[in-house]
Amino acid sequence: MDFHPTDGRPMSDSEATAEAKRIIETEFRPEQPICHFPTSFRDDSPAPAYGDTPPVLQPDHRIVPAWAAGIAVASIGVGAGVTGIGCGAWLVLQGLASVTLTGVLMVTLPFAGLAMAATAIGGAISRARSAVTKNVYAGPVTHHTEIHNNSSTSGFCARTRNDVR
Repeated sequence: MDFHPTDGRPMSDSEATAEAKRIIETEFRPEQPICHFPTSFRDDSPAPAYGDTPPVLQPDHRIVPAWAAGIAVASIGVGAGVTGIGCGAWLVLQGLASVTLTGVLMVTLPFAGLAMAATAIGGAISRARSAVTKNVYAGPVTHHTEIHNNSSTSGFCARTRNDVR
């Protein structure tokens, strides 16, 4: 048994049928659009020909693998290190390019002094170590100038040998 929605008394069959028909027509009308919440938005307004446009949120949901992130970080580190080495080399070469003759002589003077002292010390040690000997040659001296040609040259890899006696 159904009750009347306004006064709460029991409805007759004709009233229940009319109420059911009214509910079906109002709730299930095909021309009435069903309201859903929009899941996306498309702005069809034309873009301005020049000037600034308002920013549009563009969410980024990419997933980067750990190995790719590691390679990226390593390449940034290597690039920064090579840049530092290059800057250091550039500074050194700039300094060498602006060197004058007086500056070079002042820098190399201590090295030249050390080299001269080392040479003098080495010569003194060498003379002190060498034994004093006087060679006296007594006897006949023979000088051979005869050339005996025992050459036999033949073959792909030939060798010529001359005996001097």
